[in-house]
Amino acid sequence: MCRLLRIAPAALLLFTSALLTTAQTSEPKTAAPEAKTAAPAKAASSKTAATSDAEQQLRTRRSQARSLLIALSTDARTFHDQRLRARSLARIADALWQIDTDQGRLLFRKAWEAAEVADQESDRQLQEEIQQQKTKTGGGFAVSLPPNLRREVLRLAARHDRVLSEEFLEKLKTQKADAANATNLRPGRLNETLSQRLGVARELLQAGDMEKALQFAEPALAVVGVDSINFLCDLRDKDAVAADRRYAALLSSSATNPQSDANTVSLLSSYIFTPRLYVIFTDKGANTSQMSQKITPAEVSPELRNAFFQSAASILLRPLPQPGQEQQGTAGTEGKFLVVKRLLPFFEQYASPDIVESLRAQLNALNGVVSDDTRKRDDEWVNRGVRPEKPAEDREQALLDRVDRAKTSAEREGLYIQLAQMAANRGEMKARDYAGKIEDSEIRKQVQSYIDGSLAIFFVNKKLTDPALELVQKGDLTHLQKVWVLTQCAKILAPNDKDKATELLESAATEARRIDVSDPALPQALIAVADAFKVVDPPRVWDATFEAVRAANSAQGFTGEDALMTLKFQSKNGSSVHTNDVAEFNLEGIFKDLSDQDYERAVELARGFEAEGPRAVATIAIARAVLDPKKRATVKN
Repeated sequence: MCRLLRIAPAALLLFTSALLTTAQTSEPKTAAPEAKTAAPAKAASSKTAATSDAEQQLRTRRSQARSLLIALSTDARTFHDQRLRARSLARIADALWQIDTDQGRLLFRKAWEAAEVADQESDRQLQEEIQQQKTKTGGGFAVSLPPNLRREVLRLAARHDRVLSEEFLEKLKTQKADAANATNLRPGRLNETLSQRLGVARELLQAGDMEKALQFAEPALAVVGVDSINFLCDLRDKDAVAADRRYAALLSSSATNPQSDANTVSLLSSYIFTPRLYVIFTDKGANTSQMSQKITPAEVSPELRNAFFQSAASILLRPLPQPGQEQQGTAGTEGKFLVVKRLLPFFEQYASPDIVESLRAQLNALNGVVSDDTRKRDDEWVNRGVRPEKPAEDREQALLDRVDRAKTSAEREGLYIQLAQMAANRGEMKARDYAGKIEDSEIRKQVQSYIDGSLAIFFVNKKLTDPALELVQKGDLTHLQKVWVLTQCAKILAPNDKDKATELLESAATEARRIDVSDPALPQALIAVADAFKVVDPPRVWDATFEAVRAANSAQGFTGEDALMTLKFQSKNGSSVHTNDVAEFNLEGIFKDLSDQDYERAVELARGFEAEGPRAVATIAIARAVLDPKKRATVKN
């Protein structure tokens, strides 16, 4: 009974609704369409308002970022550190250029003035370090080159103002007195102005600005050198037609240039046959520069290849100078013999028979005047890039056979170093065993550290986390190197094993805290940890960065940039320096990302740096992130 009383009103309500619906069917259906259009219109209005708010917020942020940079530029003009002054002013100018060109141009000029002073001081310190090492080792040295501040200012200015960058280059030419020093250049090397020009052009090319890169590079592409041929190889990767056209012009001018010699031909051959491998012969042996692990011949047209053979032959078949009349700095008779010997297989494969016969006759003529040692040379420098390399196992066994025949510990040391480097380049742990066989304890420790660092880089680049983590446990790595390996492995593992990645980051943070509080490596390591948290556990980035800021305030000499992982050893048999830029140790990347997340919080964090250097680096990174012309306001639905 109770249930019937509850149902009856519901039934009456349904019946009434049905009557109302029936009564409305005869009326025009105008209300429904209005209801359908009202919701989209309201949504569009809401979206437009949200977009307007986002754009207004972005305009406000950009105004704030501009004010940050203007204030910092005032401070930067008084920085005592000329390197910091030059970099800060140049980067501020670069960031402000789109919104204040006159201010940007002024700041670039101020930056150049500071860069001149900074580079002079760096050159002086470098020469002092080289001399100290020569005194200690009896002539050998291994140094890391300091940053080239004028190159950095040039690169940034060239993005915006070609006339201004040409002005800077003219100043550089005057300061370096290139014309007076040209005869002192090493074979294959361009003078300072042309080298700087091509360095900036390569950076513009790598950044994707081909038009400006070519405008800047053009004056230097009329001279044959390692830098100019290397630029053409880079250009060919992006525009083969443009590169081949300029190379053809260089072939033509070289053939008629009386200064061209055998090394000119050797460098020109690299563009076609051994891109990024350059071999130059001097009276002291062979100098090589290899800028790529794999040497792959360029696929050029038969016409361009024949043009090379014609130009090369016209240079190589020139009459020999009289004894004592050889031009200083050229390949000379000995160098010409080795270049002809090295390149003859290419001529035999592709050139016309008459050119091949002429070169063979020239080689025979040279054979009668060169030294016995030169005549018998058949080493890797002569054959690299021409003949297929022997299998790694054969080369390794040949060195081991020489170890058995070695008569002195110094000779064995050099062979074990070669064996260790060869194995490390292949990522083989036995490289550590070879290093361990070096008898001199000091050299052994240096080489062991060098090899372990090389293996760590190899494993991380190949994403081989197990052997990389094994090196952290038993390898001779610094605290900073261990942090780098742990954080890189954490990022590699994060997509599939977040727990393991988090564990590795905890270990990295613990390893970082073992570094002395006054050591700039401590904040660098903590920055790397914060950077990895972006991938592994984003909410923890802020706390990790805050810890790095606190550490930076206690570290002496921490700049927030120029972080390197340097592998180095010196011995009587030679030396090696392998320098790796590590962006994860620098402030720029982390503060750019933090600015995208929370601008105000990032600014406050940057203000926490007590030193001028890291505060400037962080502030500029934040402002650049906001002023990026590609950035657009986005609205989250």
